[in-house]
Amino acid sequence: MTLEIKPIAHIFTDFPEKFGVPRQSGVCGLVGKIVFEKEFASFDALRGIEGFSHLWLIFDFSMAHKEEFSPTVRPPRLGGKERVGVFATRSPFRPNPLGLSSVRLLRVENENGAKTLIVDGIDMVSGTPIFDIKPYLARVDCHPDAIDGFADSVKDHKLAVDFNETLLKLIPSDKRDALIECLAQDPRPSYHEDDREYGLCFANYNIKFRVDGKTLTVLSVETTPQS
Repeated sequence: MTLEIKPIAHIFTDFPEKFGVPRQSGVCGLVGKIVFEKEFASFDALRGIEGFSHLWLIFDFSMAHKEEFSPTVRPPRLGGKERVGVFATRSPFRPNPLGLSSVRLLRVENENGAKTLIVDGIDMVSGTPIFDIKPYLARVDCHPDAIDGFADSVKDHKLAVDFNETLLKLIPSDKRDALIECLAQDPRPSYHEDDREYGLCFANYNIKFRVDGKTLTVLSVETTPQS
C-alpha cells in the first residue's frame, strides 16, 4: 500500500535559500508564517490551537530530494568527514524526505478571510511544504533525561558575531536578533575555508561575512531585489 500525502500549507520565512538556514528548530528566534492551502483553510481545522504554546510541523525537505538511498551521511557538526547512519541523524537526505520540527506558536492571524499561523524557532526555507501540524505536549514529548549521542559533543558549537553597528542598523530592528543567532550557529558548509568570504541571503539582504577562528565578522550588508 502506497501512502499519498499532499501539502496542507506552506511556510514563508526570511531564508530564500538553503544556505544559512538553522540546522535545528528552536536554536534561533526565526519567525515564519504558515499559509494554508484553500482546501485546509477552514477555521474549524484550527479550533483550539491557540491553547498550545508549541507545535510539531511535519514538512518536506523539498530542496534535498535524492534518487538513490545512502545508508550513511556526514553530519556538518562532525566536520563533514565522519560518516554515521542516516537514521542516527536529522539529515535531510533520507529515504523519505520528511522533516520534523518543534516550533513556538506566537499567534493566529486572519488574512484575506483565512487563518494563518505565526511561529518562531523555525529551520525551513521559505516556501517549504507543510504536510501536517500537531500540538506539542510537554508531559509526553519532553524527555529531560534523554541522551543526545554524538550530538552531545557538538551542542555548544557557536561563533562570536562581530556585527558593526552601522551595518546592523541596515537590518530592520525586528529581524536583527534572529539574524545574529543564525550567524552564530556557523552557516558555513562542512568543508569550509577559513579565509573565504561567504554570502548569506536573509530577508531582502545579502550578508557577506568571514570567519576567523571562532569569530564571524560581517563585512557588508547589501539590499537584494524583492521577488
